[in-house]
Amino acid sequence: MLGNRRKYIPTNRIRVIFWLAYLGADWVAAVCIGVLSNSLGDDCENDSQKTKKIIWAFWAPFLLLHLGGPDTITAYAMEDNELWLRHLLGLLVQFGGAFYIFLLAWKGMPLNILAIPVFVAGLIKYGERTWALRSASSSHFRDDMLPRPDPGPNYAKIMGDYTLQSPRGLMFHAPVLEVGYALFKTFKRLFADFILTFRDRENSQSFFCNTDWKKAFDVVEVELGFMYDVLYTKASVSYCRWGHLLRAVSLSFTVSTFAAFLLIHKHEHSTIDLIITFLLLVGAIVLEIYAIIVLLSSDWTMLCLSKHKKAFSYCRLPILLPAEKRWSNSMVQYNLLSLCLKEKPIKRLGPLRKLPYVHEMWWKYRLGQDEGILHRFSHIYEMLEEYSYKSYVTVSTDLKELIFQHLKEKSNSAKGQSDANAIYKQLCAGRGDLVLKKEKYNCHSDLGWSVEEDFDQSILLWHIATDLLYYTDEQDQNGISVRTPDLRATSKLVSDYMLYLLVMRPFMLPDGIGQMRFQDSCAEAIQFFQDNKADIEGRTEGCRKFLRVNTEVSPLEVKGDKSKSVLFDAIRLAKSLKSLKTDGEHWSNEKRWEMICDVWMEMLCYAASQCGWKEHAQQLRRGGELLTHVWLLMAHFGISEHFKISQGHARSSVVVN
Repeated sequence: MLGNRRKYIPTNRIRVIFWLAYLGADWVAAVCIGVLSNSLGDDCENDSQKTKKIIWAFWAPFLLLHLGGPDTITAYAMEDNELWLRHLLGLLVQFGGAFYIFLLAWKGMPLNILAIPVFVAGLIKYGERTWALRSASSSHFRDDMLPRPDPGPNYAKIMGDYTLQSPRGLMFHAPVLEVGYALFKTFKRLFADFILTFRDRENSQSFFCNTDWKKAFDVVEVELGFMYDVLYTKASVSYCRWGHLLRAVSLSFTVSTFAAFLLIHKHEHSTIDLIITFLLLVGAIVLEIYAIIVLLSSDWTMLCLSKHKKAFSYCRLPILLPAEKRWSNSMVQYNLLSLCLKEKPIKRLGPLRKLPYVHEMWWKYRLGQDEGILHRFSHIYEMLEEYSYKSYVTVSTDLKELIFQHLKEKSNSAKGQSDANAIYKQLCAGRGDLVLKKEKYNCHSDLGWSVEEDFDQSILLWHIATDLLYYTDEQDQNGISVRTPDLRATSKLVSDYMLYLLVMRPFMLPDGIGQMRFQDSCAEAIQFFQDNKADIEGRTEGCRKFLRVNTEVSPLEVKGDKSKSVLFDAIRLAKSLKSLKTDGEHWSNEKRWEMICDVWMEMLCYAASQCGWKEHAQQLRRGGELLTHVWLLMAHFGISEHFKISQGHARSSVVVN
């Protein structure tokens, strides 16, 4: 019943609960049908026993209702949609088993007859689930979005007409829900790896370049909410005329069966059997009522009502369905220095690791000096450690505004240019280098090496350098606090978020050896902290200690390339950032953090554009990912390589006088 909460709850606990319930549902139903058929089959020759167990057969169609599941979840993951044929086979097998039980117990009694409408309701529910899975499978999802064959305009007729009327674009003052749905119908093709037309780009840009950041993110949120419903719920079935009809039939059959059961003679059945039957009937009715509440409270219904000027806000029930909550609005933070300093040790293993032998062996393993028994269990500990150091923070309004302004500036720089397509392609490929080449910074010659390496290496370099500056630049030389705490804090947020993607979501980033570089950098940082344990009392002191290291000679020349650590390269980068000058004058903290923030914005956008649509779609069921929102927002601003169809004939209406 709470499957829709996956849309905006990112924690692992709820995912585990849903996973167990999703996998266990089919197994429980199959076992119950087997037990029922076995029990009735053993007693089929004894008419008196068969009569007493008719009520058992009445339970069988309820298992089909159970297998149909709620409207809020059909697929746990994208892969489940591809297995729709297996679910269709399961429907046939389970229906066959339930019908076999029905025939074994058939005596023409009222309870036998009451099972028929429940069978119909169960088939509707299970059939809806199977059809929804089929509609969301990759092949059918793509096929459904293919346009009808288009011969183009009638050339001979158009040549005789001369008055053209421009096509209507998006309404700037339309409600967010209407704008979001209009864009969803076009940009959902991105989730099927289709390409879009230049006219789609122009229409989208005309809206997003003339709105504010809040409405822009709200529209993207609505679009991804619709996309989640299509991929993981029964939306493709429930929100159509046939879906409404089937919902009415299913509810009426279930309620009428419950009313009839109250009226028939039941004295020959045991109290336990009657209680179970009442629970099944009431549970089925509750699920149907909840499905109707979800239907009436959804964005789909609100959209329909808003078009008729009847958008009643009280249709939503805040306890069951939080209003307008379509994603978690959170981002994960993961920090390398925090991990290496052991600021959040796993408490349950604390006493064990304090034992002298275990402590020594553990540090040897972390430094790569031991391949013994700890290596075998290292993955379990590292998994627990990763989740221990992972934290969630709300995506700040400052960050959203900076992302919006960054993309708007890029989009405006390409609009109207003769080589706009080439510029958009260049903007997609920018990963920090375009920022460093800006006239107001002009520091590519000093820092360009840090963004021209592999992308995972650039993330690690800038993550460590950002931390070093964050904890040592809190005050300037005069003891006055930095006057741009927002840019400084935003840079730290994006830095920790990008490291989280590198370590825990590497499939969302370009291919590389990021995991290897991360673990080698951690090992080197741990060794450094161990060697200087007496002088380091906290993260700030540790960062200052790092910046005192002599890095005149490149670490590659000193250590070679066996270790993939980038720790001391990052220290070199931090020192270069501190020593930046323009016309002989050192940069102010404000300018430095503005540039660092711009670099992180460009890296974030590059990561979003390089991530595949399947990976973005997978994150919708995990509470949503900021990277996915940035990806779709980039597409709306035209900064995407999915616009490749020539504009061709304009969709203009011809007015003949």
